[in-house]
Amino acid sequence: MKHAVRLASVLFLTAFAGCGGGGGGGEQAGQRSAPAQTSPAPAPGGTTTGGAPAAGARATLMGKVNLAGAAPQRNPIKMAADPVCAQKHADMPALSQEVVVNDAGMLQYAFVYVKSGLEGQTFDTPQAPAVLDQSGCQYSPHVFGMMVNQPLKILNSDPTLHNIHALPANPDNKEFNLGMPRQGMEFTKTFAKPEVMVKVKCDVHPWMACYIGVLDHPYYAVTDASGGFSIADLPPGTYTVEAWHEKYGAQTQSVTVGGAPTVEVNFTFQATGS
Repeated sequence: MKHAVRLASVLFLTAFAGCGGGGGGGEQAGQRSAPAQTSPAPAPGGTTTGGAPAAGARATLMGKVNLAGAAPQRNPIKMAADPVCAQKHADMPALSQEVVVNDAGMLQYAFVYVKSGLEGQTFDTPQAPAVLDQSGCQYSPHVFGMMVNQPLKILNSDPTLHNIHALPANPDNKEFNLGMPRQGMEFTKTFAKPEVMVKVKCDVHPWMACYIGVLDHPYYAVTDASGGFSIADLPPGTYTVEAWHEKYGAQTQSVTVGGAPTVEVNFTFQATGS
């Protein structure tokens, strides 16, 4: 009888352990925290659905992008060819956006992203669209990121003709050229493959251009007016992080995440002709 009781107890404890009494569900790659409002990058979502990362605390990757040397002068954009555009900036002319720095020499509109180290993982595609507006005869935002197959909502907020001409280099991302003659028009497009960066221009207004970073993960940001960026919820691992700028090209650094809640990485571009 005593032997039967002991055997029943062992079977009960074994069954309880097999059910994972204290276990939880799969780990999520949480949504990247929204950047400051001065940053044009959208806040994408993403949940790991395969190739789970190493266990451990996630970290926020943060830093600044600096421009060493004298930045080129931001020239007023000549919009007289379209009276609607000119009137939009009658009180203060729009300035070129190619190189924008603050008084400390920190560079805005640099696209910072994880270039490698996430292989084998997949992430949910955000249902909320990235938004590209044509307002004041300029693209807004000037630089931004989105994920593969995420909807891109394209708006025309100006009472004049625009067209949006996307020029991807990856043949799997189809070129498109959309005429938008009326205020309030909108289209929705997607990109099928990652690409850094897709240039967009307006054939009607030659000063209009913007750049889109298309990735298969949500770990990216665009530097704000202070030159700063923040990429949250990065799982432990070693990554190649790249900073891209439309005039100064790209730089990479190797970054290891693990243990500390924040990891700092800074980039410095050299002003040409300074």
